[in-house]
Amino acid sequence: MKPNPSTSSDISFDDFQSQILKDYEIAVISRQCSLLGRREVLSGKAKFGIFGDGKELPQLAMARAFEDGDFRSGYYRDQTFMMALGHLSPKEFFHGLYATTDMEKEPMSAGRQMGGHFTTHSLNEDGSWKDLTKQKNSSADISCTAGQMPRLLGLAQASKIYRNVGEIDQTNFSNNGKEVAWGTIGNASTSEGHFFETINAAGVLQVPMVVCVWDDAYGISVPAEYHTTKSDISEVLKGLQRDEDNDGYEILKVKGWDYTALIHAFENASEIARENHVPVLIHVTELTQPQGHSTSGSHERYKSEDRLQWERENDCNKRFREWILENKICAEEDLKSLEREIKQKVRASKKEAWSEFLRPHLNAKKELVQLLEKAADRSPNRTFISKIKNDLIAIEEPLKKDLASTSRKALRYLLGENTQGKLELQQWIQDFLDTAQPKYSSHLYNELDENVLNVKPNLPTYSDDTDLVDGRIILRDNFDALFAKYPQALIFGEDTGNIGDVNQGLEGLQKKYGPYRIADTGIRETTIIGQGIGLALRGLRPIAEIQYLDYIMYGLQTLSDDLATLMYRTVGKQKAPLIVRTRGHRLEGIWHSGSQMGGLIHLLRGMYILVPRNMTQAAGFYNTLMKSDEPALVIESLNGYRLKEKKPTNLGEFCIPVGKVETLKQGSDITLLSYGSTLRIVENVAKELMEVGIDAEIIDAQSLLPFDLEHDVIKSLKKTNRLLVIDEDVPGGCSAYLLQEILEKQGGYKFLDSAPKTLTAKAHRPAYASDGDYFSKPNAEDIFEKVYAIMHETNPKAYPKLR
Repeated sequence: MKPNPSTSSDISFDDFQSQILKDYEIAVISRQCSLLGRREVLSGKAKFGIFGDGKELPQLAMARAFEDGDFRSGYYRDQTFMMALGHLSPKEFFHGLYATTDMEKEPMSAGRQMGGHFTTHSLNEDGSWKDLTKQKNSSADISCTAGQMPRLLGLAQASKIYRNVGEIDQTNFSNNGKEVAWGTIGNASTSEGHFFETINAAGVLQVPMVVCVWDDAYGISVPAEYHTTKSDISEVLKGLQRDEDNDGYEILKVKGWDYTALIHAFENASEIARENHVPVLIHVTELTQPQGHSTSGSHERYKSEDRLQWERENDCNKRFREWILENKICAEEDLKSLEREIKQKVRASKKEAWSEFLRPHLNAKKELVQLLEKAADRSPNRTFISKIKNDLIAIEEPLKKDLASTSRKALRYLLGENTQGKLELQQWIQDFLDTAQPKYSSHLYNELDENVLNVKPNLPTYSDDTDLVDGRIILRDNFDALFAKYPQALIFGEDTGNIGDVNQGLEGLQKKYGPYRIADTGIRETTIIGQGIGLALRGLRPIAEIQYLDYIMYGLQTLSDDLATLMYRTVGKQKAPLIVRTRGHRLEGIWHSGSQMGGLIHLLRGMYILVPRNMTQAAGFYNTLMKSDEPALVIESLNGYRLKEKKPTNLGEFCIPVGKVETLKQGSDITLLSYGSTLRIVENVAKELMEVGIDAEIIDAQSLLPFDLEHDVIKSLKKTNRLLVIDEDVPGGCSAYLLQEILEKQGGYKFLDSAPKTLTAKAHRPAYASDGDYFSKPNAEDIFEKVYAIMHETNPKAYPKLR
């Protein structure tokens, strides 16, 4: 195998030699990091390790083809690639392993994610976008196998949008759609549904996406024959190969130890995807995993000696080294000298990273020991405090938790004392926790000015002769105003384009704005969400439509593990302001009337969850969200599209505040809290309650995440002293969450004269038809009788028992 410098570009042999040796240097650095990284885990300095050893060579080839503006959506073995781009130094690698909570030292996640999870910074300190076209980008990794695939689709589709929608300002985001989205995945993870759904969708959309499968023939201990038909993913996908008459994929297969073949394959893939917007699959075979899957175990337990010997002989770094020597690119003594230097460099980086990680802990330990000595000096419990102090001194390499735990336990022995030492220890603990806790808890939501909570409310306005129209008309005309106002806004989903969604909330808008901005998709909820995430990561403002709330379960993993955590796991360095639009509540049948709000509330922390009671409120929420830059889920009331509403005159402009409840009816006897479609039943029941002398106050929650930031429910309870939460979720679901918010967080228990109550749907899914709805979810009679029972308990004479 002879090198041919002209295959890549016309460069001199000296330049070609320099490129080869630079690649080899990075490969060896990466391997040494993996080897030492495993030792650090086994020694107890790091918690867990999962490394990219055995995958170095194809990642170097991928880095060669990767250009400014491109995006990676990969998995936790791409350390060599990140090193080749200059985004990961050996010292940063070890800081990631130790979970250093300093973004300067550990720029991937400041210790929030385990090592091997990579990202680049898309945002400046003030939250504004960097110029993504002048840097090589990586979307933030997640651990979930194949979880990187859905967002990859959107990252690639963004190039197609930028190339074909001329009115969008591409500044900072695209160079006429020439950017390629590169995905990496292990061979075993191609068994996941996320992989197949993404592959199919990218073939349909014809987007510039390159999927690289690193194939080492195993998935942890399980060989490929148990994962993949024919044990070969490129064989399985042959039917996707494009031809003269049909669009499809370009499928390339290359051995992971063959340097020149890898360079050619990745350059070829880059050109095809970049220029023609054709998706490409590169199946990289005959890779190895020298240290096994992770530090959790040894691959010697499940690989035969023959396989282990084959891996030793065909290790890509070993084969690369042999190729360099065979082709006389470098003398062996020079390679050995380079390898020695690299080992010394990596060891020095490891040592320096550990020292930097430990230094602030040791300084804090020194302070705390002195404070414990002072606190113990005049305490009758000095013996116990001294033991705690000595135990702390014995910890040579303390963590933050050791310092926090020790100091807080010591405080227990100072109960009832009032010494200066105790006061100083109390202050130290508070200062330490105030400093440490945000390093683990900040940036669940945007903490800068673009935060949706900072959008000023702007109520809908009406003319004197305002007509009543179907709610869907308000929604449709408001979307029309938004798409005219924001060229970067687009919406897509099942039946969203041609027919204008199943409830006609987008009627006629595809003809007006074109199929790239108002688009139909296949039935594939996970990648609809993934499209939205990827598009938003590249500066667009997508609205991903999930046809019914029940169907959101298909995309829940991607919403929960990727979108909702993005701001948090990048410590505010990436954002994806995706709006997810869906509809639900009070339809009939098990699979089309779900109100799984309790689950969504807890799984989607990091997103806003909004439940407007009508289409005017929904439109106002969309307007608010478009003025901010955070992800949200908006659930329209499914049975409200044909109900009549007044049409506002300031469509596209009026903004409903997020995190604020709305009092719809004043009352003095009991506070009724609900949301969505059930709220309309509550309003009707309130009129019936007036007939028996019960004056109910009605509050629309309307924003579940966050809920009632101004504590208006408390203001109501001070007046009524009674509370009933009505919700069509299952028992213990959203109603339990709302009770915790009101009673515990807001302190509402202080104002109650009666036990707070909830009225929910039954524990089972709702049965079909009108009778199914009546007997499965709270109905008018249920609400009336529940309120009446509360009032009967309060005053049996005024409200005699009903039944």
